[in-house]
Amino acid sequence: MTTKFPSHINLSRETRSELIDMLNTNLATAVDLHWQVKQAHWNIRGSHFISRHLLFDKVADHVRAHADEFAERAGALGGYAEGTIRLAVKNTELQEYDLSAVNGDDHVRVVVDRVARYAASVREGIQRADDLNDPVTADMLTQILGVVEEDLWFLESHLYGSATITREESAPSAIREEPASPNA
Repeated sequence: MTTKFPSHINLSRETRSELIDMLNTNLATAVDLHWQVKQAHWNIRGSHFISRHLLFDKVADHVRAHADEFAERAGALGGYAEGTIRLAVKNTELQEYDLSAVNGDDHVRVVVDRVARYAASVREGIQRADDLNDPVTADMLTQILGVVEEDLWFLESHLYGSATITREESAPSAIREEPASPNA
């Protein structure tokens, strides 16, 4: 059991234990992600340096705040927050940072990959909290996911912002419009 402290939250000890395990995994992943994003922040070079440098710092700040929320919710459920760097290394869901990333686009791609995995983990946590009838944890995770997905959008925009999408690519396959004839 991962519950260590008394809690009068109206969930069974087994349910709280499962939620605490999930929250500690998210905590470890957030701690790891925070430092991976800082790795990109410290080493970014190239075009768009300042905007990417500042964006990475903002994303790292968001993730650090999420880590605090995961830890505090685990504590509220009677758990022990496992948030040291060494515990994060053992329990993270992320791959190690790609140290071959040197140019700006490479750093953005690595961070996008890590943030996308983090978002997937948070989304999985929402479903698990719903399944365990814990709307408070589900709501907290939903709020976090909104921030993470907005950060992901900002990051991806640095990779795909100049791409153009044709009308055909943007229309669902079942309702694609035929191009207008030049004589129409």
